[in-house]
Amino acid sequence: MAAKSVTRGTTGTVTAILACLGLLMAGCESGPPVPSPAETSPLIVPDISGASVHFTAQGDIGVRKDSRRVLDTIAKLRPQFNLALGDFTYRAGVEQQFCDMVKGKLGQDFPYEILAGNHDSDGKDGQLAKFVECLPNKLPGLKGEYGTQWYVDVPEKDPLVRFVMVSPGIDFQNEQHLDYSLQSERWDWTTQALDGAAAAKIPWTIVSMHAPCLSVGQYDCKVGKDFANMLLAKKVDLVLTGHDHVYQRTHQLGTGPACSELVPDAFSPDCITDPDTTMVKGAGTVFTTVGVGGESLYDVNNSDSEAGYFATWSGGNRDPAYGTLDVTLTVDQLTARFVSAKDYTFTDAFTIGR
Repeated sequence: MAAKSVTRGTTGTVTAILACLGLLMAGCESGPPVPSPAETSPLIVPDISGASVHFTAQGDIGVRKDSRRVLDTIAKLRPQFNLALGDFTYRAGVEQQFCDMVKGKLGQDFPYEILAGNHDSDGKDGQLAKFVECLPNKLPGLKGEYGTQWYVDVPEKDPLVRFVMVSPGIDFQNEQHLDYSLQSERWDWTTQALDGAAAAKIPWTIVSMHAPCLSVGQYDCKVGKDFANMLLAKKVDLVLTGHDHVYQRTHQLGTGPACSELVPDAFSPDCITDPDTTMVKGAGTVFTTVGVGGESLYDVNNSDSEAGYFATWSGGNRDPAYGTLDVTLTVDQLTARFVSAKDYTFTDAFTIGR
């Protein structure tokens, strides 16, 4: 993995101590024990139909005090579903405890939809199959392999958005690197999913993948330049990622006569199609990393070679915050905002409209 050069009652008490000792290697912090589903009131899941879609998204979660704070934030926002962008426990053997934490905060029936991260996919820090089993898909009409590579239209009837969830740039069991290279089978699957959304005249397309391409955080473009440029060529509206434990959002980016391709580790102002917070659909793509679901934050590099592409960022050394992206879509507008968890103050907001 290439990395950028940056710095980066009695019974209840006994239960809490044992839980913390069991998670010591995973960075357990002080705080209340993880509730079981029976200990909290379940979130009433809104009907996923009608004139709008409301969801939250974040990755790099862990089983920590801040992880629970982020889940509390999601519960208060009352989305119709959540996209978990990979890296769940950072330790094998506590998969069920993670699932119990999620269900305890959000309810047994809440659609907490998962996509593999590098800490889940190779089995060393958690088994993806166990997460898939205890946090199964709850969105109707899903196609593909849930947890690894799938897409779904929401609502299922007369959809407003197609979510395409893919796994380029991360290793799976036995160091198997899924091939998303140009014209590979998984490349073709992704492009067909995006082309299918366009052919069906679905108003919005959102792609999620664990690893970003552009970043002011720690990592280089693990997904590959070709894959990132394909997303621009397909005019994907929003790309959601985790992996870097920061929040960062680009301006709207696009290719064309003045910008033939996006080149990682460099900056071309001609690739920015809209530099403000009110953007126009079809003009380009917004890349947003929400790797602040609860695990330890990384530092950001304010002078990174790609910094010019970004509208804002937050990390361990600049406006640190855990939280979630909160997104609402109608046929005419995508509205997004970053909502910080308790005790954090960083914010961001943007819209893409017709």
